[in-house]
Amino acid sequence: MSATRPIAALFAVLSGMALIGFVDNFVVVIAEEAGLWQFHLMRSLIALPLIFVLSMMGMGSLRPLSLWAVSIRSFFVAGSMILYFGTLAFLPIAQVAAGLFTSPIFVLLISALVLRMQVGPVRLFAALVGFAGVLMVLRPDAGGVGPANVVPVAAGLLYAIGAIVTRRWCAAESTASMLTGFFLALGIFGALGAALLALFPQVAEPGAAGFVLRSWAPATQTFLFWTVVQALGSIVAVGLLIKGYQWADASYVAVFEYSLLIWVALWAFVLRGETVDRIALFGIALIILSGAFIAMRSRDAAEALPVQ
Repeated sequence: MSATRPIAALFAVLSGMALIGFVDNFVVVIAEEAGLWQFHLMRSLIALPLIFVLSMMGMGSLRPLSLWAVSIRSFFVAGSMILYFGTLAFLPIAQVAAGLFTSPIFVLLISALVLRMQVGPVRLFAALVGFAGVLMVLRPDAGGVGPANVVPVAAGLLYAIGAIVTRRWCAAESTASMLTGFFLALGIFGALGAALLALFPQVAEPGAAGFVLRSWAPATQTFLFWTVVQALGSIVAVGLLIKGYQWADASYVAVFEYSLLIWVALWAFVLRGETVDRIALFGIALIILSGAFIAMRSRDAAEALPVQ
């Protein structure tokens, strides 16, 4: 391991994951006030000037080395976040995070089946263990898996594709350029969604249930406050994770990213009294063990970070 400050990296990653777990628990509050597309557009408009300032402070150039590569990466990662945030209004956050963290498993499978890379049977077994854990989280009782439960796994798949693109085509890109591309893509998705709903209004249910189909709504103080918190929290958390990768080996750092699954469940319990039953907890443990094993054995799996 080429670690230089492993303890500092550990605390940086754990702090970043704790912050993401905290702010994401308030998406359901945002969903009560406005729509998914308005949220992403407004968050991008807040985040992009902040990234510009950070670029001026030395975080790297905003201009990508390869515009098409960063654009493709941004499309898939932003699409993943659209699905992720969209389901936070409907499902327990532990379920949504568990679905998203199937991304390193998908990275492994895509590498083996599509890119024809050598993947040993041990890592394939670890992937199967991870999928078993996902099923335990999505089906903690006999209620079965509905369409909404599968969406976070689809988010994990899109993020995995974005991770592979990052690894193969964007390795030399600056953090600022990739963050800019990501938030620009989210802003474009938000603007397109808001425009479509303005042209073809849908009947949105009251409260969080209408998050995805809600047209543009007057921006309340609650919505603006938590959207600003989301933008600031995301940038700070990503900054901490970047420092973690600078201070320690990527395969070492990637293991601790899985603490997000613990943080989101802990914050959900503290903030809203939301609990996770024993079967789901066991499933989360399997996902963490599977992903950590894959991360330690495969450098590609180190791209499993859900950029917020």
